[in-house]
Formats: sequence, structure tokens, C-alpha cells
Amino acid sequence: MSRMQTERELAPREFEFESMNLQVGVRLQFITYRRIKPMQYFSTLIGYLKDEYLIVKVPLENGTPVGLVEGERITIRVFSGMNVCSFACTVQRVFDRPLLYVHLSFPDTIQGTSLRAAMRVKVDIPAQVLPARGGAAVDCGLTNISVSGARIESRTSLPENGGEITLEFGLPSPLGDGEMRVRTQAAVRNVNALSREDGSELFVYGVQFLDLDPVHHTMVQNLTYEVLLADRQNIV
Repeated sequence: MSRMQTERELAPREFEFESMNLQVGVRLQFITYRRIKPMQYFSTLIGYLKDEYLIVKVPLENGTPVGLVEGERITIRVFSGMNVCSFACTVQRVFDRPLLYVHLSFPDTIQGTSLRAAMRVKVDIPAQVLPARGGAAVDCGLTNISVSGARIESRTSLPENGGEITLEFGLPSPLGDGEMRVRTQAAVRNVNALSREDGSELFVYGVQFLDLDPVHHTMVQNLTYEVLLADRQNIV
């Protein structure tokens, strides 16, 4: 994606609350400003009362609830469809253990950006290319990913352009209880060999997913948006 395309697709505009089509359980990025550097956490939408308040889970930091204070200013970011939106809120009421949720003020203004369908982001995900007939699996790594494909780095050569591979890797489970294994056929679309400092070669492959399961498609899409929300510099 060119710089001009990126700037055009990421140009902010105002959104109506209804246009975000927020569903209960959607992941939110929760940003606080109590320290010199803004702190970013992830939370979940529990519900809302239109024009009154939002109800979200209290985010955790190293397994401990973040200590929120009534009247504290925060920013919420959320991805919905092909849009990434953000808005300012204040903490209205904190419900401590065992509930661990918080009422936030309903947003007055919402800024959003429209993103391309196959947004590609930087990742570092261990993966394996599975053998077609016997043999050992090849360890490799995904260095960027989108819902349409990925970039693979491997110390072992894989099929040339036009060849197909079976790729397996893990993604965070949507239930937050470990990871889910993803296995998909992928077509090799481009191949490069890079020289490493130790004189060995590193093989770099661009692959296109061919039969990504709909559930896995959604998981990859969620991952790309979470990586994007954390830092826009992760866009490839």
C-alpha cells in the first residue's frame, strides 16, 4: 500500500454512534492518561444506555484490575466493520470486585477512519508448513498477516511461485483462554532469499490464503485491528 493510499484511507471523519454497530462483547482499547505516557489496555463492551452511559469491563494489568477514579478522562477505541473509531469518555461509576465493570459517559463526538478490507499488519507468530506426503514439518514464522494472506520467513526453502502449502499457526482464542490453531491451504505468490549476517540464507515468501475458515477469518481480522489499534506504525 502506498503512502498516499494509507493517508487517504486513514483520514479521520465523524461517525454517529449507531453507525459503529457495537455489539455486546466487542473488544475495546481503553486508554488512560494518569501517567506521563498514555497507558493502553484492552477491555470488553458489556452494554450501554443510549445517550446515558456505556458499561465496560474494568481492564486488567498483569492480572490486577486497573484502579479507575470517578471523573477520570479516558479514550476508547474500537473497530467495527471496516472502521476504527475513537471517542473521549469520563468514568462515572466503578463497580469493584466481584463485578469489575465501569460506567462511562456516553460519547459526544466520535472520530473514525475507514480501512481497506485486507489491512496487513506486522506480527511475530511461530508457524509450521506441514508436509504433503510424510516427512517433517518445517518451522517458520509469520512476520505480517491480513485476512487474505501472510509473509513467511523460513530457513528452509518452500515451494516456488504458484506452489501450494499447508500452513498452521496459532491465534489468541476469542474466549481469552489460550490459543486456537489455524490450518489453511496457501498459494505461494512471491519468493525472495535474503543473506543473513552469519552467511546463511533466509527465505521470504508471500502467500495467499485459499480456504481460510470463516471463524479463523474473523480471528485474523480481529488480530489485525488489535495490532493496528495498539500502534498505527504496525501497518505494512
